[in-house]
Amino acid sequence: MRPLPALTPGTEWFWKSGEDGRLRIQGCDDCGTLVHPPVPVCPSCRSPSWAPTEVSGRGTVVGVTVNAQQWHPHLAPPYVIAAVAIDESPDVRLTTNLVNCDPERVRVGQRVQVLFEQHDDVWLPLFEPVDEPDNPADLVGEPRLSAPRQPLSTRRYEHDSVISGIGRSRIGRRLMVDPLSLTVEACREAVADAGLTFDDIDGLATYPGAAGMGMSEGGIAAVEEALRIRPTWFNGGLDTPGQAGALVAAMLAVSAGLCRHVLCFRTVWESTYRQLRFQLGGGGGGRVTGDMQWRMPYGAFSAANWIALQASQYMHRYKADRDMLAAIALNGRANAARNPQAIYRAPLTRDDYYSARMISSPFGLYDCDVPCDGAVAVVISAAETAADLPRPAIRVVAAGTQILERVSWDQGTFTHEPLVLGQAAHLWSRTDLTPADVDVALLYDGFTFNAISWIEALGFCGHGEAQDWLDKGRRIALDGDLPLNPHGGQLSEGRLHGFGFVYEAVTQLRHEAGERQVAGARTAVVSTGGGAPSSAFLFQRADA
Repeated sequence: MRPLPALTPGTEWFWKSGEDGRLRIQGCDDCGTLVHPPVPVCPSCRSPSWAPTEVSGRGTVVGVTVNAQQWHPHLAPPYVIAAVAIDESPDVRLTTNLVNCDPERVRVGQRVQVLFEQHDDVWLPLFEPVDEPDNPADLVGEPRLSAPRQPLSTRRYEHDSVISGIGRSRIGRRLMVDPLSLTVEACREAVADAGLTFDDIDGLATYPGAAGMGMSEGGIAAVEEALRIRPTWFNGGLDTPGQAGALVAAMLAVSAGLCRHVLCFRTVWESTYRQLRFQLGGGGGGRVTGDMQWRMPYGAFSAANWIALQASQYMHRYKADRDMLAAIALNGRANAARNPQAIYRAPLTRDDYYSARMISSPFGLYDCDVPCDGAVAVVISAAETAADLPRPAIRVVAAGTQILERVSWDQGTFTHEPLVLGQAAHLWSRTDLTPADVDVALLYDGFTFNAISWIEALGFCGHGEAQDWLDKGRRIALDGDLPLNPHGGQLSEGRLHGFGFVYEAVTQLRHEAGERQVAGARTAVVSTGGGAPSSAFLFQRADA
């Protein structure tokens, strides 16, 4: 059986409303706004008065992917995952499955109608094509964001601190090493790199805290128990501006005078976790709650599926093709060949890229980053310590963190990866620097399309212009106008989940990157996130 949503007081009406064959969406009693997923109040007028509202059940496909990966033992690929905009309110989208159709013929603009599939006490709304011409209307629209909030003063908290030290552990596939050991390796190296001892550390910060699924070492508690630092201040959690939100929190703590040296760390051990899980026969059970209930019942288990929907809309809208994605993947692998720490360093050809198995169209194997084991640590120190550091201090010129879009995988921005446009705009509002001042870009590439979204969001080219701007990858090569991810990024070095970009940016700005060094690099742009609330930074040598 496919995963099913839990029937909670807030959602039971939705999952049962199809019993009579009718699709219902939350509708505001006062202003009539249709809202999905359900929330306690109307986001338009803030009225708490609402009711399940019957709609026609007809709609238009605005994003589509053919999933080829077996994510669940009872959901055999290929199957079609789609985002359907309902006729009554195109800004209401359902992530769903298209059924009774040829997967190779599904497309953006296709007209569909609802049908319900019963599983126990749940009626899943699926859709099937109808015999109508494609809808030519633009139901998504170009991104339109409100302007970022302007700084309240000329003071910038970012300027009160510097990056004083970096470190990382062993990196590899299925290292079969305790994740806390990896964390300690990285932390020891970062503290030594900053010319400090653990007695100097008075703050700890991490992302995402104590998390499962191989995505954490156990959080602040585990690291404090191992190192016994006794911090004045600490912070860890998932609801931050991307993975590097831990750095933002650390900078704020330093700026507030709580700390002088904050040790930030990020650990992943996905490869080992998966191996152990299968060895022990572990598996999931129970019903799905929270945000995942709107995707997992349809076999959309991975960000590969969710971001593929946006990539399909982008490629339909801007007439781009997989050559654009290939340029990102091939550039990453070419750069990784110069990085002795990268997991995949063997040459990757265009033929290799196109012949690789599909994961979730338009993403093939080499469009997806590499799960691995590893840890990265960063020390954030008070700016006045810069002159005493054994290596060049790296200052933070600006940080972009503001949310200007819906915090959603399918309801807000749909032309690009969600939650990059607002943070990019906020970044530039906090500095006089411009994209032309950037020497090297370290941009999140959990999938090739993530990097495309960041390139456009940060203004290196206009929306929809990336394919031509890339110039078949020449512009982002190590000797190009904007060298991108000289370490290979997550596509080839390994998914160090955001912190790997910070590590490489510091290495580049210190001019310690060896064969992959970008000549004369003084200013770097760094982004982290991958679809969750994200962040972007401008780093610069302190002597720039």
